[in-house]
Parts: sequence; structure tokens; C-alpha cells
Amino acid sequence: MKFLVIGAGMMGSALAYDLAHSDGVEKVLLADIDLERAKIAVSAIGTNAEPIKLDINHNDRVIGQMAGIDVVCGATSYTHNLQLTKAAIEAGVHFCDLGGNMDVVNKQLALDTKAKEADVCIIPNCGLAPGLAGILGAGGARQFDSVTEIHLRVGGLPKHPRPPLNYQIVFSVEGLINEYIEPAEVIRNGELKDVPSMDDLEEIEFPPPFGKLEAFNTSGGISTLAHMFKGKVRDLDYKTIRYKGHCEKIKTLLDLGFSSSEPIMVGNSLSTAREMFQELLKRRLPSAGPDVVLLRVSVVGVQKNRKKTLTYEMIDYFDEKTKISAMMRTTSFPTSVIAQMIGHGIIKDRGVFTPEVCVPVKSLIEELKKRKIIITSEMQ
Repeated sequence: MKFLVIGAGMMGSALAYDLAHSDGVEKVLLADIDLERAKIAVSAIGTNAEPIKLDINHNDRVIGQMAGIDVVCGATSYTHNLQLTKAAIEAGVHFCDLGGNMDVVNKQLALDTKAKEADVCIIPNCGLAPGLAGILGAGGARQFDSVTEIHLRVGGLPKHPRPPLNYQIVFSVEGLINEYIEPAEVIRNGELKDVPSMDDLEEIEFPPPFGKLEAFNTSGGISTLAHMFKGKVRDLDYKTIRYKGHCEKIKTLLDLGFSSSEPIMVGNSLSTAREMFQELLKRRLPSAGPDVVLLRVSVVGVQKNRKKTLTYEMIDYFDEKTKISAMMRTTSFPTSVIAQMIGHGIIKDRGVFTPEVCVPVKSLIEELKKRKIIITSEMQ
């Protein structure tokens, strides 16, 4: 099989790495507008990968490059995913992406009929959250006769936290701020509603050395679960995990207007508070060093007339051997597995749908285990 990965950043390079080292993969093309960046990423992959220069703004070239590919993976900004979906449908090739913005995903879902007519499979939101967490939540729910609660908790953290925010950049700063300021979709007491991000702070505990942490509402991580389970569960939510104190500090900055997109004049320069905030975070927060990703998905329901709770848990660390971060592994490797499931015909459906609808949980967990991403499950 041949794969095309568009975007040679952190996530795209890890995605290409996993594809290139998987059985049955003949060739992986890693495309980026910056050919040198693609070449550097390919040099670290070491096998079955080829760098190419590709400007997403040249749609005809994108469609031409997609021709003859089995599955295309979008690993660039979510702002490009709708355009790449349309190109994949026109080229007649399967496509999946890392997602992250439900406005874009909903526009992709609206192309379902065109994708079916083109006989292609389009799966947005294939990363960590959205992505893996939602797949576990939906898959776990299928083990019950009825479900009352689904709770998703995910966080990417530095292994060695440093003040003042005890956080390091593990994915795009723009995406991080978006998660913190956009409303979060939940089901509360059976009602589908939007709630403010950074609210509903709770304590959550993981095994040592992590101990007691905090979790709070953020947007985007729930994918389509709220709509899938509307009228079927009483409570469903998604929260981001951080070291204690992070939420209060970030919320103070947001309350002061640091996320505002209104133009302001600073000296002779016109900018926005959000642009300056993003730049400050990029300059002041560490972006290197070992990281860890924590995940816990809990499903509460009734199985054979007994109330039970199914809990999935994952703790994944920076890989010292490959130098691939935990966030890159847990975001890109599930996407790689899903792309290969499409290519191998394990996922046979055609159209546009999110992974929680179609990805087999057991198979995904088994494939991630081969990559030393261990997801445990316990039914109590």
C-alpha cells in the first residue's frame, strides 16, 4: 500500500514514521510546503519514506499528488481539512485527518453523499482527543445493555513540570488556546448543551509519581459523542488533565483579555492580544523535554441487570529510542492504525464519519500494544 501524509510537523512526521515501519506498507510520501523540513523528517524515519514539496493552496497539484495513493492522511492545520477532503473525493482516494475543530468536521460530514458516490472513506478526528478517547468511550458503551454516564479525561503533560504554568508545548499553541476559549459540548441530566471551557474543575488521581492532578472542561475533544448519545445517556463530558494550579493561572490571563481577537495598537504595530499571547507562550514555554500523556475513559451502565463501570486507562511516555514524544505517539499512531485499517479493508464503510462510529476498539488496542502504547481496561 502507498500512503501520502500531508504535513511534516511533529504529528505528521510521527504518522509517517509509524506507517513506514508497518507491515504491508510499500511507500510513504511525506509532503510539506517546506521541502527541507520533509527531508529532515524522512532522514529520521529511515525506510520506505520519500519527501516531496507540496503547496496545499495549489489544489490541482494536491489532487494530482493524491492519484495512485491508497490512503491520504492530513496532518497539517485543521483549517486545511475541508479542502483536503474535497480533493480526496475528487481524486477518488481514502482520507483521514487529526481533526480538532468541530465546525470544520461538520462541514466534512456534510460531504457524506459525495464521498459515497466516489466510493471513498473519509474519517476526520483520528488523533488522541478527538480520536482515541472517543473510540474507547463509544466502544466501551457497546459492552453495556444501557449506559448512564461517559466521562473522558485526557492530558499531555511535561514529565518534569516547571513553573509558572507547569506545562510545555506538546502541540500547536493556536490549537491549545482554541481548546481553552471555545465552549465545550456536554450532556448534563440528559440535556445536550454548551458549557464554558476552563470550568467544572475537578480533582483526578493517577498512580505515582503523578498523584493528584486537576481536570476541567475544554472544547473539541468529545468529537460527535454528544450527538451520538443524546437521549441515551444522562451525563457525558470531556475534560483536560493538568498539574494542579494550571487552570486558575490560565483562566486569570483569559479573564484579562489575552485571548481577544480584537485589533489593538501597540506602538506602531497593529496586532491582537491573542496573537501576542500565542507568541509569548511559544517563547516562554518549553517545547522540548520528555512528556507524558494520561488518559482515563469511564463508562457507567447496566450489564445483565447489574450496574457496572468500565474504565480504560493509559499512561504513555516520551520514547527515548526514537525521540518521538508521548503526544506525537498517542495522536499519530492511532491515526496511522486507522489509515491502515481503511487500506486493508478492515473498515469497509464508505462516506464521511468520525472514528468512534466505525473503528473496532479491540483491534485498535491490540495494534497500539504492538507500539508499546498500553491501554488497560477494568470492569467493576
